[in-house]
Amino acid sequence: MSSKSKEAAKAQAGDRPAIDFYKMLDALPMSVLVMDAQRRALFCNQALSTLTGFSASAVHGLSCFNVMRCKACLTGCPAAQAATASVSFETDLINRDRKRIPIRVTLAPIFDMAQRPIGYVETVEDLRPLKALGQGAGSSYGFSHIVGQSAQMQKLFRILPVIAQSDASVLITGETGTGKDMLADSVHQESERAKGPFIKINCGALPETLLESELFGHTKGAFTGAVENKQGRFHLAHKGTLYLTEIGDLPLPLQVKLLTFLDDKIVYPLGGTKGFAADVRIIAATHRNLEQMVRVGHFRQDLFFRLNVLRLHIPPVREREGDVRLLLDYFLSFFTQKLNRNISGYTAKALALLLSYGYPGNVRELRNILEYAVNICREGRISPRHLPAYLTEERPLPACDSITPPDAVVDPPPGKPQRSEGVWPGVEKQIIMEALIKAKGHRTRAADLLGWARSTLWRKMKYYGMDAS
Repeated sequence: MSSKSKEAAKAQAGDRPAIDFYKMLDALPMSVLVMDAQRRALFCNQALSTLTGFSASAVHGLSCFNVMRCKACLTGCPAAQAATASVSFETDLINRDRKRIPIRVTLAPIFDMAQRPIGYVETVEDLRPLKALGQGAGSSYGFSHIVGQSAQMQKLFRILPVIAQSDASVLITGETGTGKDMLADSVHQESERAKGPFIKINCGALPETLLESELFGHTKGAFTGAVENKQGRFHLAHKGTLYLTEIGDLPLPLQVKLLTFLDDKIVYPLGGTKGFAADVRIIAATHRNLEQMVRVGHFRQDLFFRLNVLRLHIPPVREREGDVRLLLDYFLSFFTQKLNRNISGYTAKALALLLSYGYPGNVRELRNILEYAVNICREGRISPRHLPAYLTEERPLPACDSITPPDAVVDPPPGKPQRSEGVWPGVEKQIIMEALIKAKGHRTRAADLLGWARSTLWRKMKYYGMDAS
């Protein structure tokens, strides 16, 4: 290049505004990784951080293999093929939670002004929505990966596409184990936000102070142990969906902060004064009776109205006429393929037993029963001896309807212990005792029998004065 050309180029460059390249990449909904010539990470944007579970500061300086942990890296680094031109391939990665995620990667070289290779840029597309769509395509009775042929479920399937395309808040109700998490994920995957992140947090699994930091983030020095700034789940869910499960367990002070976000869409981290405008859709779910909680002052009425814009209710399995047999066949097919077993069906006695059972744990319990049976069975059909022992006992565990009965007293909110008067607390305590006896004191097993999360069982045992230490 001549001296005049260089001067012209400099003059032209001087007229251009300076661009914060990394900030621009961070705003993209697609995952991006920038590497040097030795394939060490220089930068990963927010989308990739959400996908892998590693923060940008944590991956800086690591090799691409240690960040992505792809199957393709084991058979030969694709970067060798991308020395002069971009390459695209499908593989999978293992995220921080050790989950395998199918992805499509496009790898391209980066050149300096003298056309010398100085690094690589890698874009990553999450293929889980496409895989889920392909798996659900063959089902005549379902939406995404949810199946059902009962009138209640068919009504739900008809309204789901409309709700998915809306951007309004969604409230999902239903007993524990009915599939609220799966329904929330389906709404996200069928929406225009499908390429954005789907971030989930359990509002009842963390103490109030820790939950506030997880939701809204915190600044350095906001509290003891806050040694650096941390982005919250609202920030991670930017351009996507934030799923708040067990919203009924959200402490009252955080209900106020969530209501503030729903009003102005600005997130203020703990200890900070500068807000972040988060483009996030809220999906909340609960097994509690929020209307009753509003009446007794345990849930804010204004927040309930803001969340209850679009309401989806999943009925319990016992009310879904005809769905039990459909679910039995669906999960039998799923687990026989997954575990590579040759099982054609059920014996008459086993089928009668499975069809007559009440499934207090709903779809989750039914799925667990089938997974256990397929693992145990070494014959062509599942018989009663392949089923969990509690199904054949004379006195099965009483059905536990996790939706609070209308005449029952609601559990007090965290931080406000009080003894409830009435019948339901005594009944619930007895149910917990029977579950612990059946599980021989194993609390995880007892929680599974009740269709609860382990944290829910721990909280209720503590409330009723049972030894939850």
